[in-house]
Amino acid sequence: MQAFLKGPASSSTKPVAAKEKNAAGSSGEGKRTKPIPWVEKYRPKNVDEVAFQDEVVAVLKKSLEGADLPNLLFYGPPGTGKTSTILAAARELFGPDLFRQRVLELNASDERGIQVIREKVKAFAQLTASGSRSDGKMCPPFKIVILDEADSMTSAAQAALRRTMEKESKTTRFCLICNYISRIIEPLTSRCSKFRFKPLSDSIQQQRLLDVSEKEHVKISNEAVSYLVKVSEGDLRKAITFLQSATRLMGGKEITEKIITEIAGVIPKETIDELLLGCQSGSFEKLETLAKNLINEGFAVAQLVNQLHDTIVESEVYSDKQKSAIVEKLAEVDKCLADGADEFLQLMSLCALVMQQLTQNI
Repeated sequence: MQAFLKGPASSSTKPVAAKEKNAAGSSGEGKRTKPIPWVEKYRPKNVDEVAFQDEVVAVLKKSLEGADLPNLLFYGPPGTGKTSTILAAARELFGPDLFRQRVLELNASDERGIQVIREKVKAFAQLTASGSRSDGKMCPPFKIVILDEADSMTSAAQAALRRTMEKESKTTRFCLICNYISRIIEPLTSRCSKFRFKPLSDSIQQQRLLDVSEKEHVKISNEAVSYLVKVSEGDLRKAITFLQSATRLMGGKEITEKIITEIAGVIPKETIDELLLGCQSGSFEKLETLAKNLINEGFAVAQLVNQLHDTIVESEVYSDKQKSAIVEKLAEVDKCLADGADEFLQLMSLCALVMQQLTQNI
C-alpha cells in the first residue's frame, strides 16, 4: 500500500521539478536578452573612454593615482559626457562594492529643496567614510555627492549647500553638474574647480556612431552618419538615440539621410526653400497657405526658426540690411514661442516680415 502511494507521489514530483527547471531556464534567458537603451549600454565605463574632454580626464586621472580630488563643477551643453565622466571616475575610485555606499546622486527629478539639502545631503556628508575595496586597491577616504542639473536648484538650496561644503570637506567631495554656470550662485562656483565640457567635434561623434553601428550590426551610409552628426549639434546622447530609433524603424535595412530627417523632426530643405519662394512672390494668400501646411504637417516652428536662421545667415542672395532685420525678427519670435505664444500667428508674423524685406527695393 505504501509503495502504491509512494509511486504516484514520486512520479508526480518529477514533472513539477522539470517545470520549475524550465521556468528558471526561461527566466534566465529572459534576463540575458533584456534590452538596454544604447545610450546606457555604451556609456563610458572608465575615465579613459570619455571622449574629447582632455582637461577633465587629466585631473581625474591624477586623483585616481592617489592625489586628492577637489570639489568639481562641470558645465556645458547636454550630451557632452558630464554625468558619465563623474560616474565613471567614482566607479574607478570606489569599485563596484563600495560605489553605492560612497556616492549620493541627486538630479532634477529628485526633491532638492532647502529641506533636503539640510537633512539628506548633510546627513550623508557627515557619515564617516570607512571600508576597503575587495580587490585590494587603494580606496580614498572620502565620499562623493553628485548634484546633477544643479542650475535648477533654488538659490536658497544652493546657499544652504555652501556651509555643508566647507564643514564636511574632510569626508565629502561635491560635484555640481549644470548646463548654465550663470545660474549657480557665486559662493558655490568659487569653492569648486570649474570645467567646461565642449560640444563634441564632428570627427569624434562620427567615430563613436560608427563604433556603435558596427557592434549592433547596423547598416548606415556615410552620408547618413554625417547628417546624424549635423542634426544632433554636438549632443552624442541625442545622436545615439536617433540611431537606435532609425534602426528599429528600418528593421535591418540600410539607414539613409531621409530616415534621419524624419526621425529627428528636421524640416526638409525643400520645404524651407518653398517657404522663402512664397515670401519672394509677394502673395500673402500663398504665404498663408504654405504656413498652414507647415503647421498641419506637424513641424515645430521653433525648429523652423533655427533652420531658417542658418539658411538666411549663410545665404549670399540677401543683403546685410535684409539679414539683420530678419535675424532680429527670428530672435523676437523665438522669445515669444518660449513664452507660450501661438505657433501659427508667430509663423505668419515672421513670414510677413521676411516677405516685406525680400520684396522691397533696396
